[in-house]
Amino acid sequence: MTLAIDTNMLVRLLVRDDERQFAVVQRLLQDAQAREQPVSVPLLVILETEWVLRSRYRKSKAAIAQALTMLLEADDVAIDDEATLEEALHLWKNHGADFADCLIAARAARLGCTQFATFDAEAAKLPRGHLLA
Repeated sequence: MTLAIDTNMLVRLLVRDDERQFAVVQRLLQDAQAREQPVSVPLLVILETEWVLRSRYRKSKAAIAQALTMLLEADDVAIDDEATLEEALHLWKNHGADFADCLIAARAARLGCTQFATFDAEAAKLPRGHLLA
């Protein structure tokens, strides 16, 4: 059995702004690790986490990228599609598009899509991006 965690749990873990909830999440992860139960973080949780860190906690792009990179490197959690997140972070660091567009473009590429159609001028600058007027 695999355990998936929700955005609010991941945010508590990354921000540690509520010590009681942080301890609950930490215990959950420790218990899962002791049972050798994989812990999964779905891509939608990653997407929502970036939004929460940026909009609610006013974290910088660099701080968010660092937190997501740290999550990729963690031994006790598995990202739903690590290659997509790695590509999205690479795109986000090197282009002006927002994280959501970078994640969508990266996932589309992993699905074999050769174009990413958008009305967003910054998103259209991503690899395979195509601006529609």
